[in-house]
Amino acid sequence: MRSPAQLVDAFRAQGLKVTPQRQLLFRLLHDNDRHPTADTLYAQATSEMPGISLRTVYQTLTDLTAMGELDQVTFGSGPAHFDPNVADHHHAVCDVCGAITDVYVDGADQLAIDGLAGFRPDSASIVFHGSCASCART
Repeated sequence: MRSPAQLVDAFRAQGLKVTPQRQLLFRLLHDNDRHPTADTLYAQATSEMPGISLRTVYQTLTDLTAMGELDQVTFGSGPAHFDPNVADHHHAVCDVCGAITDVYVDGADQLAIDGLAGFRPDSASIVFHGSCASCART
Protein backbone atom coordinates (compact mmCIF):
# COMPACT_ATOMS: atom_id res chain seq x y z
CA MET A 1 0.00 0.00 0.00
CA ARG A 2 1.27 3.45 -0.83
CA SER A 3 2.08 6.06 1.79
CA PRO A 4 -0.74 8.16 3.29
CA ALA A 5 0.40 11.20 1.26
CA GLN A 6 0.38 9.16 -1.95
CA LEU A 7 -3.11 7.87 -1.12
CA VAL A 8 -4.34 11.43 -0.74
CA ASP A 9 -3.09 12.15 -4.27
CA ALA A 10 -4.56 8.88 -5.60
CA PHE A 11 -7.97 9.62 -4.07
CA ARG A 12 -8.01 13.12 -5.51
CA ALA A 13 -6.98 11.75 -8.93
CA GLN A 14 -9.99 9.41 -8.75
CA GLY A 15 -12.26 12.31 -7.84
CA LEU A 16 -12.78 10.94 -4.33
CA LYS A 17 -13.17 13.17 -1.33
CA VAL A 18 -10.18 13.41 1.03
CA THR A 19 -11.32 14.09 4.59
CA PRO A 20 -9.45 14.10 7.91
CA GLN A 21 -11.25 10.82 8.70
CA ARG A 22 -9.93 9.17 5.54
CA GLN A 23 -6.45 10.52 6.17
CA LEU A 24 -6.57 8.93 9.63
CA LEU A 25 -7.57 5.60 8.09
CA PHE A 26 -4.75 5.87 5.52
CA ARG A 27 -2.32 6.36 8.39
CA LEU A 28 -3.74 3.49 10.45
CA LEU A 29 -3.52 1.09 7.52
CA HIS A 30 -0.05 2.10 6.33
CA ASP A 31 2.48 -0.64 7.25
CA ASN A 32 -0.25 -2.39 9.26
CA ASP A 33 0.56 -6.10 9.29
CA ARG A 34 -2.27 -7.08 11.63
CA HIS A 35 -4.89 -7.65 8.89
CA PRO A 36 -7.60 -5.60 10.63
CA THR A 37 -11.32 -6.06 10.19
CA ALA A 38 -13.50 -3.02 9.57
CA ASP A 39 -14.70 -3.16 13.18
CA THR A 40 -11.15 -3.35 14.55
CA LEU A 41 -10.09 -0.43 12.40
CA TYR A 42 -13.21 1.51 13.45
CA ALA A 43 -12.40 0.97 17.15
CA GLN A 44 -8.84 2.13 16.62
CA ALA A 45 -9.95 5.17 14.61
CA THR A 46 -12.62 6.09 17.18
CA SER A 47 -10.01 6.20 19.93
CA GLU A 48 -8.11 8.83 17.94
CA MET A 49 -11.05 10.62 16.34
CA PRO A 50 -14.32 10.23 18.24
CA GLY A 51 -17.25 10.71 15.92
CA ILE A 52 -15.79 8.93 12.88
CA SER A 53 -18.56 6.81 11.41
CA LEU A 54 -18.44 3.11 10.70
CA ARG A 55 -19.86 3.95 7.27
CA THR A 56 -16.78 6.09 6.53
CA VAL A 57 -14.53 3.18 7.52
CA TYR A 58 -16.40 0.75 5.27
CA GLN A 59 -16.52 3.17 2.34
CA THR A 60 -12.81 3.98 2.62
CA LEU A 61 -11.94 0.27 2.78
CA THR A 62 -14.16 -0.36 -0.25
CA ASP A 63 -12.50 2.45 -2.19
CA LEU A 64 -8.98 1.34 -1.26
CA THR A 65 -9.78 -2.24 -2.26
CA ALA A 66 -11.24 -1.11 -5.59
CA MET A 67 -8.08 0.92 -6.22
CA GLY A 68 -5.88 -2.13 -5.56
CA GLU A 69 -4.36 -0.62 -2.42
CA LEU A 70 -5.82 -3.30 -0.12
CA ASP A 71 -6.72 -6.93 -0.43
CA GLN A 72 -9.89 -8.13 1.24
CA VAL A 73 -9.32 -11.62 2.66
CA THR A 74 -11.54 -14.00 4.57
CA PHE A 75 -10.54 -16.94 6.70
CA GLY A 76 -13.43 -19.32 7.18
CA SER A 77 -16.76 -17.91 8.26
CA GLY A 78 -15.43 -14.89 10.14
CA PRO A 79 -15.41 -11.26 9.05
CA ALA A 80 -13.38 -9.90 6.15
CA HIS A 81 -9.89 -8.72 6.95
CA PHE A 82 -8.02 -6.03 5.04
CA ASP A 83 -4.42 -6.51 4.03
CA PRO A 84 -2.31 -3.53 2.94
CA ASN A 85 0.32 -5.94 1.67
CA VAL A 86 -0.80 -6.48 -1.92
CA ALA A 87 2.38 -8.34 -2.90
CA ASP A 88 2.04 -12.03 -3.77
CA HIS A 89 1.85 -13.86 -0.44
CA HIS A 90 -0.22 -16.24 1.66
CA HIS A 91 -1.32 -16.36 5.30
CA ALA A 92 -0.96 -18.30 8.55
CA VAL A 93 -3.88 -18.03 10.97
CA CYS A 94 -3.58 -18.92 14.64
CA ASP A 95 -6.72 -20.83 15.59
CA VAL A 96 -6.11 -20.00 19.27
CA CYS A 97 -5.57 -16.21 19.39
CA GLY A 98 -6.62 -15.26 15.84
CA ALA A 99 -3.28 -13.71 14.84
CA ILE A 100 -2.73 -13.55 11.08
CA THR A 101 0.74 -13.39 9.57
CA ASP A 102 2.01 -13.08 6.04
CA VAL A 103 3.69 -16.15 4.58
CA TYR A 104 5.81 -16.30 1.45
CA VAL A 105 5.91 -19.62 -0.42
CA ASP A 106 8.72 -19.87 -2.97
CA GLY A 107 7.54 -21.42 -6.22
CA ALA A 108 3.88 -21.62 -5.16
CA ASP A 109 2.87 -20.88 -8.75
CA GLN A 110 4.75 -23.98 -9.91
CA LEU A 111 3.54 -26.49 -7.32
CA ALA A 112 2.40 -29.83 -8.66
CA ILE A 113 -1.22 -30.11 -7.53
CA ASP A 114 -3.34 -33.17 -8.19
CA GLY A 115 -6.86 -32.50 -9.43
CA LEU A 116 -6.23 -29.40 -11.52
CA ALA A 117 -5.97 -31.18 -14.87
CA GLY A 118 -7.38 -28.80 -17.49
CA PHE A 119 -8.00 -26.06 -14.93
CA ARG A 120 -6.17 -22.76 -15.44
CA PRO A 121 -5.98 -20.90 -12.12
CA ASP A 122 -5.70 -17.12 -12.20
CA SER A 123 -4.64 -16.91 -8.57
CA ALA A 124 -4.08 -19.07 -5.51
CA SER A 125 -4.46 -18.45 -1.83
CA ILE A 126 -2.86 -20.73 0.73
CA VAL A 127 -3.96 -20.42 4.35
CA PHE A 128 -2.10 -22.34 7.04
CA HIS A 129 -4.17 -22.95 10.19
CA GLY A 130 -2.64 -23.93 13.52
CA SER A 131 -1.07 -22.32 16.56
CA CYS A 132 1.29 -19.34 16.49
CA ALA A 133 4.60 -19.58 18.37
CA SER A 134 3.16 -17.80 21.43
CA CYS A 135 0.09 -20.02 21.68
CA ALA A 136 2.04 -23.22 20.95
CA ARG A 137 4.16 -22.60 24.08
CA THR A 138 1.14 -22.64 26.38
